[in-house]
Amino acid sequence: MRTRRRLLILLSVVGLAAAACTGGGSDTKSQTGQGQVTGAAPATGSYPRNETLYVGGTQWGPPSNWNPLRNWDYATGTEGLVYEPLFLYDALKDEYKPWLAASEGAWTSKDVYELKLRQGVTWSDGKPFTAADVKFTFELGKFKSVPFSTLWNWLKSVDAVDDQTVKFTFTQANYQEWGWYLFDITMVPKHLWEGRTEQQVATGANEKPVGTGPYLYQTHSQDRMVWVKNDKWWAKDKLNLDVKPKYIVDIVNSDNNAALGLVLQGGLDLSNNFLPGIATLVKGGYNLQTYYQNAPYMLSANTAWLFMNTKKKPMDDPAFRKALANAVDVNKIVSGVYGQIVRPADPTGLLPNWDKYIDKGVTGQLGFKYDPAQARKLLADAGYKDTNGDKFVEAPGGGKIELSLIVPNGWTDWMESIRVIGESAKAVGIKVNTEFPEYNALTDKRNNGNFDLVIANDRQISNTPWSYYDYIFRLPVQKVQSTTNYGRYENQKAWELVQQLDRTQVGDVAGMKKITSQLQRIQLSEMPVIPLWYNGLWSQANLSVWNGWPTDKGSHYLPATWRNYFEMGSILMLTELQPAPKK
Repeated sequence: MRTRRRLLILLSVVGLAAAACTGGGSDTKSQTGQGQVTGAAPATGSYPRNETLYVGGTQWGPPSNWNPLRNWDYATGTEGLVYEPLFLYDALKDEYKPWLAASEGAWTSKDVYELKLRQGVTWSDGKPFTAADVKFTFELGKFKSVPFSTLWNWLKSVDAVDDQTVKFTFTQANYQEWGWYLFDITMVPKHLWEGRTEQQVATGANEKPVGTGPYLYQTHSQDRMVWVKNDKWWAKDKLNLDVKPKYIVDIVNSDNNAALGLVLQGGLDLSNNFLPGIATLVKGGYNLQTYYQNAPYMLSANTAWLFMNTKKKPMDDPAFRKALANAVDVNKIVSGVYGQIVRPADPTGLLPNWDKYIDKGVTGQLGFKYDPAQARKLLADAGYKDTNGDKFVEAPGGGKIELSLIVPNGWTDWMESIRVIGESAKAVGIKVNTEFPEYNALTDKRNNGNFDLVIANDRQISNTPWSYYDYIFRLPVQKVQSTTNYGRYENQKAWELVQQLDRTQVGDVAGMKKITSQLQRIQLSEMPVIPLWYNGLWSQANLSVWNGWPTDKGSHYLPATWRNYFEMGSILMLTELQPAPKK
Protein backbone atom coordinates (compact mmCIF):
# COMPACT_ATOMS: atom_id res chain seq x y z
CA MET A 1 0.00 0.00 0.00
CA ARG A 2 2.83 2.40 0.49
CA THR A 3 6.56 2.71 0.70
CA ARG A 4 7.96 3.52 4.05
CA ARG A 5 11.05 5.19 2.75
CA ARG A 6 11.63 8.31 4.82
CA LEU A 7 11.88 10.90 2.13
CA LEU A 8 12.15 14.19 3.88
CA ILE A 9 12.68 15.38 7.38
CA LEU A 10 10.04 17.87 8.38
CA LEU A 11 12.21 20.87 7.51
CA SER A 12 12.69 19.51 3.98
CA VAL A 13 8.96 18.94 3.61
CA VAL A 14 8.19 22.54 4.40
CA GLY A 15 10.98 23.69 2.11
CA LEU A 16 9.63 21.69 -0.81
CA ALA A 17 6.15 23.02 -0.13
CA ALA A 18 7.44 26.57 -0.25
CA ALA A 19 9.30 25.84 -3.50
CA ALA A 20 6.21 24.32 -5.08
CA CYS A 21 4.10 27.30 -4.14
CA THR A 22 6.62 29.81 -5.49
CA GLY A 23 7.03 28.08 -8.82
CA GLY A 24 10.25 26.29 -7.92
CA GLY A 25 10.79 22.67 -7.02
CA SER A 26 9.20 21.43 -10.20
CA ASP A 27 11.85 18.82 -10.92
CA THR A 28 10.35 15.91 -8.99
CA LYS A 29 11.60 13.17 -11.31
CA SER A 30 13.14 9.96 -10.07
CA GLN A 31 14.13 6.70 -11.67
CA THR A 32 12.35 3.39 -11.27
CA GLY A 33 14.04 0.02 -11.49
CA GLN A 34 12.88 -0.25 -15.11
CA GLY A 35 14.76 2.92 -16.04
CA GLN A 36 11.48 4.73 -16.74
CA VAL A 37 11.31 8.30 -15.53
CA THR A 38 8.27 8.70 -13.30
CA GLY A 39 7.09 11.20 -10.79
CA ALA A 40 7.01 14.09 -13.25
CA ALA A 41 3.82 16.13 -13.32
CA PRO A 42 1.17 14.45 -15.51
CA ALA A 43 0.80 15.60 -19.08
CA THR A 44 -2.31 17.61 -18.39
CA GLY A 45 -2.78 18.39 -22.06
CA SER A 46 -3.61 14.78 -22.83
CA TYR A 47 -6.99 14.93 -21.11
CA PRO A 48 -9.17 17.89 -20.11
CA ARG A 49 -7.91 18.79 -16.65
CA ASN A 50 -11.36 19.62 -15.29
CA GLU A 51 -12.60 16.16 -16.32
CA THR A 52 -9.59 14.16 -15.18
CA LEU A 53 -8.77 12.77 -11.76
CA TYR A 54 -5.09 12.09 -11.08
CA VAL A 55 -4.40 9.61 -8.28
CA GLY A 56 -1.41 7.76 -6.88
CA GLY A 57 -0.29 5.61 -4.00
CA THR A 58 -1.17 2.06 -5.03
CA GLN A 59 0.72 1.15 -8.20
CA TRP A 60 4.44 0.54 -7.58
CA GLY A 61 5.36 -0.72 -11.02
CA PRO A 62 4.18 -0.30 -14.62
CA PRO A 63 0.63 -1.66 -15.15
CA SER A 64 1.00 -5.15 -16.57
CA ASN A 65 -2.19 -7.04 -15.76
CA TRP A 66 -5.91 -6.41 -15.41
CA ASN A 67 -6.80 -9.73 -13.84
CA PRO A 68 -8.93 -9.31 -10.69
CA LEU A 69 -7.81 -12.74 -9.49
CA ARG A 70 -4.23 -11.50 -9.28
CA ASN A 71 -5.30 -9.56 -6.24
CA TRP A 72 -1.78 -8.58 -5.26
CA ASP A 73 -0.67 -6.66 -8.35
CA TYR A 74 -3.51 -5.90 -10.77
CA ALA A 75 -3.57 -2.37 -12.21
CA THR A 76 -5.15 0.08 -9.82
CA GLY A 77 -8.91 0.13 -10.37
CA THR A 78 -9.21 -3.28 -12.02
CA GLU A 79 -11.37 -4.27 -9.09
CA GLY A 80 -13.93 -1.60 -8.32
CA LEU A 81 -13.69 0.53 -11.44
CA VAL A 82 -14.12 -2.37 -13.91
CA TYR A 83 -14.98 -5.58 -12.07
CA GLU A 84 -17.59 -5.26 -9.33
CA PRO A 85 -18.68 -7.33 -6.31
CA LEU A 86 -22.11 -8.52 -5.28
CA PHE A 87 -22.10 -6.14 -2.31
CA LEU A 88 -20.23 -3.11 -1.10
CA TYR A 89 -19.20 -3.12 2.54
CA ASP A 90 -19.14 0.23 4.34
CA ALA A 91 -16.44 -0.21 6.97
CA LEU A 92 -17.28 3.08 8.70
CA LYS A 93 -20.96 2.23 9.15
CA ASP A 94 -20.52 -1.56 9.37
CA GLU A 95 -23.17 -2.00 6.68
CA TYR A 96 -23.53 -4.04 3.52
CA LYS A 97 -24.93 -2.31 0.44
CA PRO A 98 -26.41 -4.53 -2.28
CA TRP A 99 -24.51 -3.77 -5.47
CA LEU A 100 -24.73 -6.36 -8.24
CA ALA A 101 -27.06 -8.13 -5.82
CA ALA A 102 -30.57 -6.68 -5.79
CA SER A 103 -31.07 -6.98 -2.04
CA GLU A 104 -29.69 -8.67 1.01
CA GLY A 105 -29.28 -12.39 0.58
CA ALA A 106 -31.17 -14.86 2.75
CA TRP A 107 -30.08 -17.93 4.66
CA THR A 108 -32.91 -20.29 3.76
CA SER A 109 -31.34 -22.85 6.11
CA LYS A 110 -28.18 -22.87 8.23
CA ASP A 111 -26.14 -24.10 5.25
CA VAL A 112 -27.96 -22.59 2.23
CA TYR A 113 -27.68 -18.96 1.11
CA GLU A 114 -29.70 -17.47 -1.74
CA LEU A 115 -29.56 -14.06 -3.35
CA LYS A 116 -31.28 -12.19 -6.14
CA LEU A 117 -29.27 -10.27 -8.70
CA ARG A 118 -30.06 -6.80 -9.93
CA GLN A 119 -31.93 -6.84 -13.24
CA GLY A 120 -30.75 -4.88 -16.23
CA VAL A 121 -27.02 -5.04 -15.45
CA THR A 122 -24.82 -5.57 -18.51
CA TRP A 123 -21.16 -6.15 -19.16
CA SER A 124 -19.41 -3.32 -20.97
CA ASP A 125 -19.61 -5.32 -24.22
CA GLY A 126 -23.41 -5.26 -23.94
CA LYS A 127 -23.96 -8.87 -22.82
CA PRO A 128 -26.33 -9.36 -19.85
CA PHE A 129 -24.94 -10.10 -16.40
CA THR A 130 -26.71 -13.18 -15.00
CA ALA A 131 -26.57 -15.85 -12.32
CA ALA A 132 -24.48 -17.97 -14.69
CA ASP A 133 -21.69 -15.40 -14.37
CA VAL A 134 -21.84 -15.57 -10.58
CA LYS A 135 -21.79 -19.36 -10.59
CA PHE A 136 -18.87 -19.36 -13.03
CA THR A 137 -16.89 -16.80 -11.00
CA PHE A 138 -17.16 -18.68 -7.72
CA GLU A 139 -16.39 -22.00 -9.39
CA LEU A 140 -13.07 -20.58 -10.58
CA GLY A 141 -12.06 -21.07 -6.94
CA LYS A 142 -11.88 -24.80 -7.65
CA PHE A 143 -8.51 -24.02 -9.21
CA LYS A 144 -6.06 -24.31 -6.30
CA SER A 145 -4.00 -21.37 -7.55
CA VAL A 146 -6.95 -18.96 -7.30
CA PRO A 147 -6.75 -16.83 -4.11
CA PHE A 148 -10.20 -17.82 -2.81
CA SER A 149 -9.72 -21.55 -3.45
CA THR A 150 -9.94 -22.36 0.29
CA LEU A 151 -13.59 -21.28 0.13
CA TRP A 152 -14.24 -24.63 -1.53
CA ASN A 153 -13.12 -26.42 1.64
CA TRP A 154 -16.58 -25.60 2.99
CA LEU A 155 -18.61 -24.51 -0.06
CA LYS A 156 -20.35 -27.54 -1.54
CA SER A 157 -22.01 -26.11 -4.66
CA VAL A 158 -23.22 -22.99 -6.49
CA ASP A 159 -26.40 -23.19 -8.52
CA ALA A 160 -27.96 -20.71 -10.94
CA VAL A 161 -31.63 -21.26 -10.08
CA ASP A 162 -32.66 -18.84 -12.83
CA ASP A 163 -31.08 -15.84 -14.53
CA GLN A 164 -31.43 -13.67 -11.41
CA THR A 165 -31.19 -16.20 -8.57
CA VAL A 166 -28.08 -17.89 -7.15
CA LYS A 167 -28.04 -20.59 -4.46
CA PHE A 168 -24.93 -21.42 -2.43
CA THR A 169 -24.87 -24.68 -0.47
CA PHE A 170 -22.22 -25.20 2.22
CA THR A 171 -20.91 -28.24 4.03
CA GLN A 172 -20.06 -25.88 6.89
CA ALA A 173 -21.19 -22.25 6.82
CA ASN A 174 -18.44 -19.93 8.00
CA TYR A 175 -20.58 -16.82 8.14
CA GLN A 176 -17.88 -14.30 8.95
CA GLU A 177 -15.64 -15.38 6.08
CA TRP A 178 -18.63 -15.55 3.76
CA GLY A 179 -19.42 -11.94 4.62
CA TRP A 180 -15.92 -11.07 3.42
CA TYR A 181 -16.21 -12.98 0.15
CA LEU A 182 -19.50 -11.25 -0.68
CA PHE A 183 -17.69 -7.96 -1.26
CA ASP A 184 -14.14 -9.18 -1.88
CA ILE A 185 -14.79 -11.41 -4.91
CA THR A 186 -15.58 -9.45 -8.07
CA MET A 187 -17.60 -11.01 -10.85
CA VAL A 188 -16.09 -11.91 -14.24
CA PRO A 189 -17.95 -12.62 -17.52
CA LYS A 190 -18.43 -16.30 -18.23
CA HIS A 191 -18.74 -15.72 -21.98
CA LEU A 192 -15.19 -14.31 -22.14
CA TRP A 193 -13.47 -16.37 -19.44
CA GLU A 194 -14.78 -19.89 -19.96
CA GLY A 195 -12.25 -22.16 -21.58
CA ARG A 196 -9.26 -20.42 -20.03
CA THR A 197 -6.65 -22.65 -18.44
CA GLU A 198 -5.88 -22.50 -14.73
CA GLN A 199 -2.73 -20.53 -15.47
CA GLN A 200 -4.64 -18.03 -17.61
CA VAL A 201 -7.28 -17.65 -14.91
CA ALA A 202 -4.92 -17.27 -11.98
CA THR A 203 -2.02 -15.33 -13.48
CA GLY A 204 -2.99 -14.23 -17.00
CA ALA A 205 -2.74 -10.55 -17.91
CA ASN A 206 -6.38 -10.26 -19.08
CA GLU A 207 -5.69 -7.31 -21.38
CA LYS A 208 -8.51 -4.86 -22.16
CA PRO A 209 -10.83 -6.06 -19.41
CA VAL A 210 -14.60 -6.22 -19.76
CA GLY A 211 -16.57 -5.61 -16.56
CA THR A 212 -19.81 -4.16 -15.25
CA GLY A 213 -18.22 -1.14 -13.56
CA PRO A 214 -18.21 2.64 -14.09
CA TYR A 215 -14.94 2.76 -16.06
CA LEU A 216 -13.42 1.21 -19.17
CA TYR A 217 -9.85 0.54 -20.15
CA GLN A 218 -8.46 3.52 -22.08
CA THR A 219 -4.68 3.05 -22.25
CA HIS A 220 -1.59 2.51 -20.15
CA SER A 221 2.13 3.17 -20.27
CA GLN A 222 5.16 2.56 -18.10
CA ASP A 223 4.23 5.34 -15.72
CA ARG A 224 0.41 5.44 -15.70
CA MET A 225 -2.91 3.67 -16.04
CA VAL A 226 -5.79 5.53 -17.71
CA TRP A 227 -9.47 4.68 -17.33
CA VAL A 228 -12.36 6.37 -19.16
CA LYS A 229 -15.92 6.67 -17.91
CA ASN A 230 -18.45 4.02 -18.92
CA ASP A 231 -21.48 6.11 -19.88
CA LYS A 232 -23.65 2.97 -19.87
CA TRP A 233 -22.88 2.02 -16.26
CA TRP A 234 -25.93 0.32 -14.77
CA ALA A 235 -25.90 2.33 -11.51
CA LYS A 236 -26.86 5.56 -13.30
CA ASP A 237 -30.35 4.20 -13.91
CA LYS A 238 -30.68 1.70 -11.07
CA LEU A 239 -29.23 3.75 -8.19
CA ASN A 240 -29.12 7.29 -9.58
CA LEU A 241 -25.35 7.30 -9.12
CA ASP A 242 -22.83 8.85 -11.47
CA VAL A 243 -19.06 8.98 -11.13
CA LYS A 244 -17.90 12.53 -11.84
CA PRO A 245 -14.40 12.28 -13.43
CA LYS A 246 -14.49 11.32 -17.11
CA TYR A 247 -10.91 10.07 -16.88
CA ILE A 248 -8.95 8.56 -14.01
CA VAL A 249 -5.18 8.56 -14.40
CA ASP A 250 -3.26 6.51 -11.86
CA ILE A 251 0.38 7.56 -11.71
CA VAL A 252 2.92 4.84 -10.99
CA ASN A 253 4.78 5.58 -7.77
CA SER A 254 8.48 6.19 -7.87
CA ASP A 255 8.97 7.43 -4.33
CA ASN A 256 7.12 9.55 -1.82
CA ASN A 257 9.29 12.59 -2.48
CA ALA A 258 7.90 12.72 -6.02
CA ALA A 259 4.38 12.06 -4.72
CA LEU A 260 4.63 14.93 -2.27
CA GLY A 261 5.83 17.30 -4.98
CA LEU A 262 2.99 16.25 -7.28
CA VAL A 263 0.23 16.63 -4.71
CA LEU A 264 1.52 20.06 -3.65
CA GLN A 265 1.67 21.28 -7.23
CA GLY A 266 -1.73 19.86 -8.19
CA GLY A 267 -0.29 17.10 -10.36
CA LEU A 268 -2.05 14.59 -8.11
CA ASP A 269 -5.58 15.22 -6.90
CA LEU A 270 -5.43 12.33 -4.43
CA SER A 271 -2.32 10.76 -2.97
CA ASN A 272 -2.58 7.60 -0.90
CA ASN A 273 1.14 7.63 -0.15
CA PHE A 274 2.67 8.03 3.28
CA LEU A 275 3.84 11.65 3.24
CA PRO A 276 5.92 12.72 6.25
CA GLY A 277 5.07 16.16 7.60
CA ILE A 278 1.62 16.28 6.00
CA ALA A 279 0.07 17.61 9.22
CA THR A 280 2.23 20.72 9.04
CA LEU A 281 1.28 21.28 5.40
CA VAL A 282 -2.45 20.87 6.04
CA LYS A 283 -2.19 23.48 8.77
CA GLY A 284 0.03 25.67 6.62
CA GLY A 285 -2.56 26.67 4.04
CA TYR A 286 -1.37 24.57 1.09
CA ASN A 287 -4.88 23.81 -0.23
CA LEU A 288 -4.66 20.23 1.03
CA GLN A 289 -7.25 18.14 2.83
CA THR A 290 -7.10 15.03 4.99
CA TYR A 291 -9.99 13.06 6.46
CA TYR A 292 -9.56 14.78 9.83
CA GLN A 293 -8.37 18.37 9.89
CA ASN A 294 -6.62 17.76 13.21
CA ALA A 295 -4.71 14.84 14.75
CA PRO A 296 -4.71 12.02 13.82
CA TYR A 297 -5.60 13.42 10.34
CA MET A 298 -5.98 9.90 8.92
CA LEU A 299 -8.46 7.10 9.43
CA SER A 300 -6.98 3.88 10.79
CA ALA A 301 -6.35 1.16 8.20
CA ASN A 302 -4.52 -1.61 10.05
CA THR A 303 -2.65 -2.41 13.25
CA ALA A 304 1.11 -2.64 13.54
CA TRP A 305 1.82 -5.73 15.65
CA LEU A 306 5.00 -6.83 17.37
CA PHE A 307 5.21 -10.58 16.81
CA MET A 308 7.43 -12.52 19.22
CA ASN A 309 8.74 -15.94 18.23
CA THR A 310 7.14 -18.06 20.93
CA LYS A 311 9.26 -21.06 19.93
CA LYS A 312 12.37 -19.29 21.24
CA LYS A 313 13.33 -18.36 24.76
CA PRO A 314 12.48 -16.07 26.49
CA MET A 315 9.58 -15.27 24.13
CA ASP A 316 8.01 -18.60 25.11
CA ASP A 317 7.31 -17.08 28.55
CA PRO A 318 4.04 -15.05 28.88
CA ALA A 319 5.54 -13.08 31.77
CA PHE A 320 8.40 -11.91 29.56
CA ARG A 321 6.02 -11.04 26.72
CA LYS A 322 3.83 -8.98 29.06
CA ALA A 323 6.87 -7.20 30.45
CA LEU A 324 7.94 -6.24 26.94
CA ALA A 325 4.42 -4.95 26.21
CA ASN A 326 4.59 -2.66 29.25
CA ALA A 327 8.07 -1.48 28.27
CA VAL A 328 7.28 -0.03 24.82
CA ASP A 329 6.72 3.74 24.69
CA VAL A 330 4.17 3.78 21.87
CA ASN A 331 3.30 7.44 22.43
CA LYS A 332 6.88 8.35 21.59
CA ILE A 333 6.47 6.55 18.27
CA VAL A 334 3.13 8.24 17.59
CA SER A 335 4.47 11.74 18.28
CA GLY A 336 8.17 11.50 17.45
CA VAL A 337 8.10 9.24 14.40
CA TYR A 338 4.69 9.97 12.90
CA GLY A 339 3.94 13.50 14.10
CA GLN A 340 0.51 12.53 15.45
CA ILE A 341 -0.87 11.17 12.14
CA VAL A 342 -1.35 7.73 13.71
CA ARG A 343 -2.82 6.76 17.06
CA PRO A 344 -1.83 4.19 19.70
CA ALA A 345 -3.58 0.85 19.38
CA ASP A 346 -6.08 -0.44 21.88
CA PRO A 347 -4.61 -3.25 24.02
CA THR A 348 -6.71 -5.71 21.99
CA GLY A 349 -5.32 -4.38 18.71
CA LEU A 350 -8.84 -4.18 17.25
CA LEU A 351 -9.32 -1.22 14.93
CA PRO A 352 -11.57 1.69 15.94
CA ASN A 353 -14.39 0.48 13.67
CA TRP A 354 -14.53 -2.69 15.82
CA ASP A 355 -14.78 -0.84 19.13
CA LYS A 356 -18.14 -2.43 19.95
CA TYR A 357 -16.42 -5.84 20.09
CA ILE A 358 -13.94 -4.75 22.77
CA ASP A 359 -14.78 -5.89 26.30
CA LYS A 360 -13.80 -2.83 28.34
CA GLY A 361 -14.04 -4.88 31.53
CA VAL A 362 -11.40 -7.30 30.26
CA THR A 363 -9.09 -4.57 28.99
CA GLY A 364 -9.53 -2.66 32.24
CA GLN A 365 -8.47 -5.72 34.21
CA LEU A 366 -5.78 -7.17 31.94
CA GLY A 367 -4.85 -4.39 29.52
CA PHE A 368 -1.36 -2.91 29.41
CA LYS A 369 0.15 0.50 28.88
CA TYR A 370 3.61 2.07 28.85
CA ASP A 371 4.77 1.47 32.41
CA PRO A 372 8.52 0.81 32.82
CA ALA A 373 8.15 0.19 36.56
CA GLN A 374 5.53 -2.49 35.92
CA ALA A 375 7.73 -4.01 33.21
CA ARG A 376 10.66 -4.27 35.64
CA LYS A 377 8.40 -5.80 38.28
CA LEU A 378 7.04 -8.41 35.88
CA LEU A 379 10.58 -9.34 34.89
CA ALA A 380 11.79 -9.56 38.49
CA ASP A 381 8.77 -11.57 39.65
CA ALA A 382 9.43 -14.07 36.83
CA GLY A 383 13.10 -14.44 37.77
CA TYR A 384 14.69 -12.18 35.12
CA LYS A 385 17.52 -10.36 36.89
CA ASP A 386 20.79 -8.62 36.05
CA THR A 387 23.27 -11.07 37.54
CA ASN A 388 26.48 -9.74 35.96
CA GLY A 389 26.02 -6.00 36.37
CA ASP A 390 25.78 -5.12 32.66
CA LYS A 391 22.34 -3.47 33.18
CA PHE A 392 20.58 -6.17 31.17
CA VAL A 393 18.59 -9.00 32.71
CA GLU A 394 19.53 -12.63 32.33
CA ALA A 395 17.10 -15.53 32.09
CA PRO A 396 15.98 -17.28 35.30
CA GLY A 397 18.57 -19.98 34.63
CA GLY A 398 21.29 -17.38 34.11
CA GLY A 399 21.37 -17.47 30.33
CA LYS A 400 22.15 -14.33 28.35
CA ILE A 401 19.26 -12.52 26.63
CA GLU A 402 20.07 -10.61 23.44
CA LEU A 403 17.26 -10.28 20.92
CA SER A 404 17.00 -9.02 17.37
CA LEU A 405 14.06 -6.91 16.19
CA ILE A 406 13.69 -6.67 12.41
CA VAL A 407 11.79 -4.54 9.90
CA PRO A 408 12.48 -4.17 6.17
CA ASN A 409 15.30 -1.91 5.09
CA GLY A 410 13.94 1.32 3.60
CA TRP A 411 10.68 1.31 5.58
CA THR A 412 12.07 4.18 7.55
CA ASP A 413 9.09 5.07 9.71
CA TRP A 414 9.23 1.48 10.94
CA MET A 415 13.01 1.67 11.19
CA GLU A 416 12.71 4.72 13.42
CA SER A 417 9.91 3.06 15.38
CA ILE A 418 11.92 -0.02 16.29
CA ARG A 419 14.78 2.16 17.44
CA VAL A 420 12.29 3.57 19.97
CA ILE A 421 11.27 0.03 20.91
CA GLY A 422 14.93 -0.95 21.36
CA GLU A 423 15.51 2.06 23.61
CA SER A 424 12.35 1.28 25.61
CA ALA A 425 13.44 -2.32 26.11
CA LYS A 426 16.93 -1.23 27.15
CA ALA A 427 15.45 1.09 29.79
CA VAL A 428 13.89 -1.89 31.59
CA GLY A 429 16.91 -4.18 31.13
CA ILE A 430 16.05 -6.10 27.96
CA LYS A 431 18.73 -6.05 25.28
CA VAL A 432 17.12 -5.67 21.85
CA ASN A 433 19.21 -5.00 18.75
CA THR A 434 17.56 -3.50 15.68
CA GLU A 435 18.28 -4.91 12.23
CA PHE A 436 17.04 -3.96 8.76
CA PRO A 437 17.23 -6.84 6.26
CA GLU A 438 15.92 -6.43 2.73
CA TYR A 439 12.22 -7.17 2.43
CA ASN A 440 12.55 -10.59 0.77
CA ALA A 441 15.14 -11.69 3.32
CA LEU A 442 12.91 -10.55 6.17
CA THR A 443 9.93 -12.38 4.72
CA ASP A 444 11.95 -15.57 4.52
CA LYS A 445 13.10 -15.23 8.15
CA ARG A 446 9.61 -14.39 9.39
CA ASN A 447 7.78 -17.11 7.50
CA ASN A 448 10.27 -19.82 8.48
CA GLY A 449 10.44 -18.83 12.15
CA ASN A 450 14.07 -17.68 11.97
CA PHE A 451 13.58 -14.47 13.95
CA ASP A 452 13.17 -13.15 17.48
CA LEU A 453 10.94 -10.10 17.05
CA VAL A 454 9.30 -8.66 13.93
CA ILE A 455 6.64 -6.05 13.13
CA ALA A 456 3.83 -6.94 10.70
CA ASN A 457 0.54 -5.36 9.64
CA ASP A 458 -0.82 -7.68 6.95
CA ARG A 459 -4.48 -7.70 7.96
CA GLN A 460 -6.41 -4.57 7.00
CA ILE A 461 -9.71 -3.07 7.98
CA SER A 462 -12.50 -5.49 7.08
CA ASN A 463 -16.05 -6.52 7.84
CA THR A 464 -15.17 -8.70 10.82
CA PRO A 465 -12.77 -8.90 13.78
CA TRP A 466 -12.54 -12.59 12.95
CA SER A 467 -9.89 -11.62 10.39
CA TYR A 468 -7.62 -10.33 13.17
CA TYR A 469 -8.12 -13.27 15.49
CA ASP A 470 -7.49 -15.67 12.61
CA TYR A 471 -4.27 -13.71 12.01
CA ILE A 472 -3.14 -14.12 15.62
CA PHE A 473 -4.29 -17.62 16.57
CA ARG A 474 -4.56 -19.74 13.40
CA LEU A 475 -3.60 -23.41 13.82
CA PRO A 476 -2.01 -25.73 13.03
CA VAL A 477 1.40 -24.11 12.89
CA GLN A 478 3.04 -25.02 9.59
CA LYS A 479 6.70 -25.27 8.72
CA VAL A 480 6.19 -22.07 6.71
CA GLN A 481 3.80 -19.49 8.18
CA SER A 482 3.29 -17.16 5.23
CA THR A 483 0.15 -15.23 6.17
CA THR A 484 -0.85 -15.77 9.82
CA ASN A 485 0.45 -16.46 13.35
CA TYR A 486 4.03 -15.47 12.66
CA GLY A 487 4.82 -15.94 16.35
CA ARG A 488 3.86 -19.64 16.09
CA TYR A 489 1.79 -19.39 19.24
CA GLU A 490 -0.25 -22.52 19.97
CA ASN A 491 -3.45 -22.32 21.99
CA GLN A 492 -6.08 -24.83 20.97
CA LYS A 493 -8.81 -23.18 23.07
CA ALA A 494 -8.20 -19.83 21.36
CA TRP A 495 -8.27 -21.44 17.92
CA GLU A 496 -11.55 -23.19 18.70
CA LEU A 497 -13.02 -19.83 19.72
CA VAL A 498 -11.80 -18.28 16.46
CA GLN A 499 -13.56 -21.00 14.49
CA GLN A 500 -16.66 -20.55 16.63
CA LEU A 501 -16.58 -16.83 15.84
CA ASP A 502 -16.32 -17.64 12.14
CA ARG A 503 -19.46 -19.77 12.41
CA THR A 504 -21.42 -16.98 14.14
CA GLN A 505 -23.94 -15.10 12.01
CA VAL A 506 -22.70 -11.68 10.88
CA GLY A 507 -25.69 -9.93 12.44
CA ASP A 508 -25.37 -11.68 15.81
CA VAL A 509 -23.40 -8.91 17.52
CA ALA A 510 -24.13 -10.23 21.02
CA GLY A 511 -22.88 -13.67 20.07
CA MET A 512 -19.77 -12.22 18.47
CA LYS A 513 -19.03 -10.06 21.52
CA LYS A 514 -19.31 -13.05 23.84
CA ILE A 515 -16.62 -14.86 21.85
CA THR A 516 -14.34 -11.84 21.32
CA SER A 517 -14.43 -11.22 25.08
CA GLN A 518 -13.06 -14.71 25.71
CA LEU A 519 -10.41 -14.26 23.02
CA GLN A 520 -9.36 -10.94 24.54
CA ARG A 521 -8.97 -12.54 27.94
CA ILE A 522 -6.66 -15.18 26.46
CA GLN A 523 -4.80 -12.62 24.37
CA LEU A 524 -4.12 -10.21 27.24
CA SER A 525 -3.27 -12.99 29.69
CA GLU A 526 -0.88 -14.74 27.32
CA MET A 527 0.25 -11.75 25.18
CA PRO A 528 1.21 -13.79 22.09
CA VAL A 529 1.50 -10.57 20.07
CA ILE A 530 1.75 -6.91 21.09
CA PRO A 531 -0.44 -4.33 19.30
CA LEU A 532 1.50 -1.08 18.91
CA TRP A 533 -0.21 1.59 16.79
CA TYR A 534 -2.80 1.96 14.07
CA ASN A 535 -1.25 2.66 10.70
CA GLY A 536 -3.13 5.39 8.90
CA LEU A 537 -5.24 5.18 5.80
CA TRP A 538 -2.85 7.63 4.13
CA SER A 539 -4.91 10.08 2.11
CA GLN A 540 -4.13 13.62 1.02
CA ALA A 541 -6.29 15.53 -1.47
CA ASN A 542 -5.38 18.69 -3.36
CA LEU A 543 -8.47 20.93 -3.69
CA SER A 544 -7.40 22.86 -6.80
CA VAL A 545 -9.43 20.82 -9.32
CA TRP A 546 -11.79 18.57 -7.36
CA ASN A 547 -13.75 19.16 -4.15
CA GLY A 548 -16.12 16.96 -2.16
CA TRP A 549 -13.52 14.57 -0.76
CA PRO A 550 -14.52 12.42 2.22
CA THR A 551 -13.99 14.03 5.63
CA ASP A 552 -15.28 13.40 9.12
CA LYS A 553 -17.63 16.36 8.60
CA GLY A 554 -18.70 15.49 5.05
CA SER A 555 -19.28 12.26 3.14
CA HIS A 556 -18.08 9.30 5.19
CA TYR A 557 -16.30 7.06 2.71
CA LEU A 558 -12.83 5.57 2.73
CA PRO A 559 -10.73 8.04 0.68
CA ALA A 560 -8.43 5.49 -0.92
CA THR A 561 -7.71 3.76 -4.21
CA TRP A 562 -5.82 0.92 -2.52
CA ARG A 563 -6.74 -2.58 -3.63
CA ASN A 564 -10.05 -3.79 -2.11
CA TYR A 565 -11.00 -0.28 -0.95
CA PHE A 566 -13.35 0.52 -3.84
CA GLU A 567 -15.38 -2.50 -2.69
CA MET A 568 -15.43 -1.04 0.83
CA GLY A 569 -17.22 2.08 -0.35
CA SER A 570 -14.57 4.30 -1.87
CA ILE A 571 -16.22 3.90 -5.28
CA LEU A 572 -18.95 6.13 -3.85
CA MET A 573 -16.32 8.80 -3.21
CA LEU A 574 -16.14 9.27 -6.98
CA THR A 575 -19.87 10.00 -7.12
CA GLU A 576 -19.52 12.80 -4.55
CA LEU A 577 -16.71 14.75 -6.22
CA GLN A 578 -17.45 18.19 -7.64
CA PRO A 579 -15.35 20.60 -9.71
CA ALA A 580 -13.53 23.13 -7.59
CA PRO A 581 -15.07 26.63 -7.65
CA LYS A 582 -13.53 28.85 -10.30
CA LYS A 583 -11.39 31.61 -8.86
